[in-house]
Amino acid sequence: MSYQLFEDVVLTKNISAKGLRKGDVATIVEHHPVMDDDDGYSLEVFNALGETIAVITVSESAIEPLTANEVFSVRPLLRQEVMA
Repeated sequence: MSYQLFEDVVLTKNISAKGLRKGDVATIVEHHPVMDDDDGYSLEVFNALGETIAVITVSESAIEPLTANEVFSVRPLLRQEVMA
């Protein structure tokens, strides 16, 4: 599947180094095509106030599109998780 720049997606796995969890929502900010392999994407992750908390690069298999039957929720992000 090919995603568009600035499209919102959901993580399909935890990114422990950044304190991110499966189900967190991120915005695609860059596409990294790879021949004969899983493309990569740079993602920006925001807190509930719209402030950037992480910029990460993941393989396409680590994200999936949002769907109409999903609901946003809020969880605390521990300060030490942000600093990692």
